[in-house]
Amino acid sequence: MKKNKYLKGISSNILLLGVVSFLNDLSSEIIIPILPMFITALGGAGLIVGLIGGLQDSISSILKVLSGYWSDRIGRRKIFVSSGYLTSATFKLLLSFSAIWQHILLFTSFERVGKGLRTAPRDAIIADSMPEARGMGFGIHRAFDTSGAISGGIVALILYWFLGFDFRYIIFIAALIAFLSLSPLYFVKEAKRDPQEMNLQISLKKLPKSLKLFITVATVFALANFTYMFFILKAADTFMPMISMKKSVTLVILLYVLFNLFYAVLAIPFGTLSDRIGKRKVLTFGYFLFSLTCLGFAFSNTLAAFFVLFPLYGVVYAMVEGNQRAFVSDLSTEDLRATALGTFHTLVGIIALPASLIAGFLWTITPSLTFFFASSVSIISVILFLVLRKYFKD
Repeated sequence: MKKNKYLKGISSNILLLGVVSFLNDLSSEIIIPILPMFITALGGAGLIVGLIGGLQDSISSILKVLSGYWSDRIGRRKIFVSSGYLTSATFKLLLSFSAIWQHILLFTSFERVGKGLRTAPRDAIIADSMPEARGMGFGIHRAFDTSGAISGGIVALILYWFLGFDFRYIIFIAALIAFLSLSPLYFVKEAKRDPQEMNLQISLKKLPKSLKLFITVATVFALANFTYMFFILKAADTFMPMISMKKSVTLVILLYVLFNLFYAVLAIPFGTLSDRIGKRKVLTFGYFLFSLTCLGFAFSNTLAAFFVLFPLYGVVYAMVEGNQRAFVSDLSTEDLRATALGTFHTLVGIIALPASLIAGFLWTITPSLTFFFASSVSIISVILFLVLRKYFKD
């Protein structure tokens, strides 16, 4: 970007994409806390919740790799970013008209196609826009993104509790906000680049042994880390026999806001801590804390317990999400970094579907089994980390 495109040292692209992400995340996070209850209200049982949640996670993870590859290959970014945000907004709108759970399955899956299309090319534009200060660029964008995520849950709370809107109308309003997020994209400038002759590489063969071992550990953990929707349903099922549906849903949304707040506030501190003491140590403790948190969900049935467990769930995300990707980057060589990240995202994305399907199947037997399973598998990933620690440099 030309120098006159910068505002106080910040590229206008960063600010514009930040506003887009703020509005889009605001839209998404309005929907996320009510989605599992919307599914069950339309007749979707535990296995269906697992199927919908698993497909959401798998589709977006796998498409991130493919869209990044095609963006590099044809030398264009903005077309993927714009089409991705437009796709998500369109299917959010259709989601608000869902009459059966099959509609939700279809529309949420295609909404995640939009996320998969836009994420990697958007990150490439951010990286290209501030080549001398990429850390700052991504940090600013993440701040917008996080602010939108926290605000979304609060808006959902206002729309449901104070204004009395039903699930469909809340999702409809969220979709309108998603369409509004498209406006700043018109002003985003894309640097010209030539198409590249390149092959898509998703393989473990060329990766260093330490990285192969970590991806194995992370994939085991991904089998435990099923969709967030079961955590929400556990709280909802606990509250609904005791209080009215309106109060139950309100409490669940509030708990989700609490989860997001802890995740957002602690993500950077735990990232900094991992740089100081080693990412393996932070990830090992994060996996262990997830195991303990799942045990808590298995046994808990009080409001006080959930007000502890949801923040702990947020702490786990803060410790694990960014640090896993950072550890992959650390363990890979520079020439294979894109391949390493692509392989990581693909394997974790593929395992997300069976993880949530298993969780859904166990839920139909008894909800506690879902969380016992997650706790047990997560402990296996901790043991693997401890046994293989000599292969990882801290």
